[in-house]
Amino acid sequence: MHIFTVSEISGALRDVVEAQFPFVWVRGEVTNLSRPASGHIYFSLGDGNSVLNVVWFRKSQWTGGDGCVHPMTGEVCEGGPDVLEDGLEVMCAGRLSVYSGRSTVQLIAELVQEVGTSTMALAFEQLKKELKEQGYFDSDRKMELPPAPRRIAVVTAATGAAIRDFLRIAESRGTGAQIHIHPVLVQGREAPVQIASALDDICEEGWADAAVVIRGGGSLEDLWAFNTREVADAIFRATLPVVSGVGHEVDVTIADLVADVRAATPSHAAQLLWPERRELWQRLDDLDMGLENAWLRLLRKKEEALATQEKGLGWLSPARRLDRLLERFERENTRLAEAGTRFFKTRITELDRTTARLATVWGPSRWTADRLHIQNLEQGLQNALTRHLERAQNKMDLTTERLHAMDPEKPLARGYSLVQIGRTGKFLRGPDDVKTGDGLRITAANGNVQAVVTDTQDES
Repeated sequence: MHIFTVSEISGALRDVVEAQFPFVWVRGEVTNLSRPASGHIYFSLGDGNSVLNVVWFRKSQWTGGDGCVHPMTGEVCEGGPDVLEDGLEVMCAGRLSVYSGRSTVQLIAELVQEVGTSTMALAFEQLKKELKEQGYFDSDRKMELPPAPRRIAVVTAATGAAIRDFLRIAESRGTGAQIHIHPVLVQGREAPVQIASALDDICEEGWADAAVVIRGGGSLEDLWAFNTREVADAIFRATLPVVSGVGHEVDVTIADLVADVRAATPSHAAQLLWPERRELWQRLDDLDMGLENAWLRLLRKKEEALATQEKGLGWLSPARRLDRLLERFERENTRLAEAGTRFFKTRITELDRTTARLATVWGPSRWTADRLHIQNLEQGLQNALTRHLERAQNKMDLTTERLHAMDPEKPLARGYSLVQIGRTGKFLRGPDDVKTGDGLRITAANGNVQAVVTDTQDES
């Protein structure tokens, strides 16, 4: 039986909760609002029966004002969310997780809106249900993207982070493509009609290999143009593949569900259309090496077959067989002669070597060599002792010189003096070390002098 630790149970709960609730909308009343110095916002959502803890991290928050930029989507915002306060009814979008410190479930908010937008959420779910029943989301009706599209039509705002990110990614991928931008409004009452009209025009022209609909992230109200029936119908009746890259990764619109391919962000849409250029180069290199290896294998196979056939023909020839017999006779005759020569040479060599060893062990040269070896050892020992004594003497001389050089009273012989402060005994290093009236002891080469500070001056 496995006994769990508290951390193991908490981790398992977090994995289950995050897997089951990757993105949710939660409606409730704000209570226990806290704004610590970190910038994060902590509060609870209640509905009268239950309470859910919520954390809204600073990086996911954004404030209104002219020129403000939403940190989650990169879009320029026209206004910000209302200031949170206790008792305010809101809708929070985010993911559920488990706080390991207390093993409690909490909502990590990505977006917080007043509850007034909940009518849009209901309308979104109603349209989603209708379109699903009518087969708008069926996978069997969706078209596949061409492997390397050369002509792309983009439906988006003429300016903004979305088109800039798309073009930036597209420039570094694929082998080059033509991109036509169809500028439309992506927010407001006129946006759905313009988006649908642009998609119809693209299909009627027949120029593009695929169409792309992109927009940066925002609130449910900001993205509402892509949750309309007009845009859904235009994508549904399109005669070429449509890629939808609307909002941030957590944003899911009707356009995303109807489109043939859904991209998490505008940048992701470009990544889905074209592979990285380095991957193409690597693929080309692999194909080139594969072709070369296949050719070499084919050539080697043909050469081996030809060599086998030539060898077979050679072995079947009577003249060739007689030549082989003669070659074998000559080879064996040569080996026999060489073996006899080696036998006698080996015996003579062994006799000479034995004679030399006997002379070395018992002859006069052995004693002469031993005597010379002993003399060499004696001379080496004498030389080593002499070098050791010289090194010791040099080391002692060097140490003596260093000790003389480090004598603190040696500078006194050249006219310098050491000044000590009487009340502390420390050596005087500057005018800031003493004050008027302090006694001083001045040590010179031939004696000491007592003095009193009458004035201090700092040259700086």
